[in-house]
Amino acid sequence: MELFSKLFGRKDSNGNSAGLTKTSTMLDEDMYWTLVTDSLRNSETLEEQHEFLVSRLKLLSPSEIVGFKLRTDKLLHDTYNSEMWCAGYIMNGGCSDDGFNYFRNWIISRGKEVYYHAKENPDSLVDLADDDTESYEFEDFAYAATDAFTEKTGKKIYDFIDQDNFKEGGYPTFDFTWEEENPDSMKKICPRLIERLWK
Repeated sequence: MELFSKLFGRKDSNGNSAGLTKTSTMLDEDMYWTLVTDSLRNSETLEEQHEFLVSRLKLLSPSEIVGFKLRTDKLLHDTYNSEMWCAGYIMNGGCSDDGFNYFRNWIISRGKEVYYHAKENPDSLVDLADDDTESYEFEDFAYAATDAFTEKTGKKIYDFIDQDNFKEGGYPTFDFTWEEENPDSMKKICPRLIERLWK
């Protein structure tokens, strides 16, 4: 609790706890992952995790809430590639554009260690495979900051993102290194996931 007292008692860079100005500054990464880790420890379902994150984010300044969203966008950007999409396709039995976004949000929501291991090797996600899990997606994780910002300020978060100076919003283009109808091509990328989950 002492750590959170320090984190959530902070004001923004202007010393203004209610600073409603546009920003392109991401939330400090250590603070970001502390929030995610605490949300995992204090919830049993994805719905509870979303609610916990919203409650915690509302204790931050508006610019820090925006910063949480921007940090999430950066993490999503950095995992937008063919290999990660392959993992999502295997784990969810298919993966649309939106589904790939929800899949990467789910990965982020599992915490720093899971995220960076998956970024380096998507096949590592096999460690989270569970026979009782129907879908490895977490759409609402993307809305935690959006919901918290609106509840705190009554305004829309997108009006306070400095899009001109935040360069991680768009995704890179890439060529797929695997084919949907070719499990062998996916096996080359995620051999353990194919063995564990492909039907």
